[in-house]
Amino acid sequence: MAAAQIQSAALPARPRPFGARTTVMGLALLAGLLAGAYLELWPGRLMPAPGAGELASEVFGAAFSPATNYESTDLPDDMAPLLIRVLMSVLRTVVYAVGGMSLVVVFGLGLGFLSSTAWWADESAGATGPVRRLLRRTVRPAVYGTARVTIAVMRSTHELLWAILFLSAMGLTPIAAVIALAIPHTGILAKIFAEMIDEAPRDSANHLRASGASSMQQYIFGLLPRAKNDLLAYSFYRFECIVRGSAVLGFFGVETVGKYIRDAYANTHYHEMWTYIYALLVVVIVLDFWSGIIRRRLA
Repeated sequence: MAAAQIQSAALPARPRPFGARTTVMGLALLAGLLAGAYLELWPGRLMPAPGAGELASEVFGAAFSPATNYESTDLPDDMAPLLIRVLMSVLRTVVYAVGGMSLVVVFGLGLGFLSSTAWWADESAGATGPVRRLLRRTVRPAVYGTARVTIAVMRSTHELLWAILFLSAMGLTPIAAVIALAIPHTGILAKIFAEMIDEAPRDSANHLRASGASSMQQYIFGLLPRAKNDLLAYSFYRFECIVRGSAVLGFFGVETVGKYIRDAYANTHYHEMWTYIYALLVVVIVLDFWSGIIRRRLA
């Protein structure tokens, strides 16, 4: 009997036919199929409408020959050359993005700090007392919960919807566009910042804690340096997203490159449209290359 028990204990456990990962993937696939059936996404609906193929061929064919001059001949005499106009539109797009990112970093860091548990979860060695216990059990969790709810509200609505709200209420003003860009990206940045800080290696913070450092000192000198590169990398990625969002605001009439893409498409100037698109693509590539250089130097 004992030998049989030892032999059964030595045998590996029989793998389950459906693990957690398989179950999740199966449910995701089932949800996709149900969504497709509800929306009637049948393969037959992929066929283009009459004339759509010719239009698509004309639009995408223009991508191989972007314009360097205006396609229209009826232009004012004081109209700037096309390439100068493209350059200025891209510059305005980046300026809007920089304005939005300046707000995102400031408020994102603040909300990320408040929505992180790292600044109050680990007290210093010997740090006890009724006041500290009261703060730890009531005030700090309340601040943490409020910050989390604020972040969820900010990032739950897309920047285009924020743009509709602010541009409708305040008009096509730069401040309205910048605020519309900043709100959702602040929520996203704060959430990611908080998670990166909470998941950072705690060896340095634990050493500081054992030596009697306060929770704030552990946060600033023990956790932030360990998460610095990840925070920087994600900040640059979020800036790229804001540049693209700034361009999209042009479709609402804001003076960014998106406005000229919209106007060129509306006037069937597809070669001009691709010139603006390629200019925006160059900006994103340059930003990605620049961020890579800075991250390598700081690392």
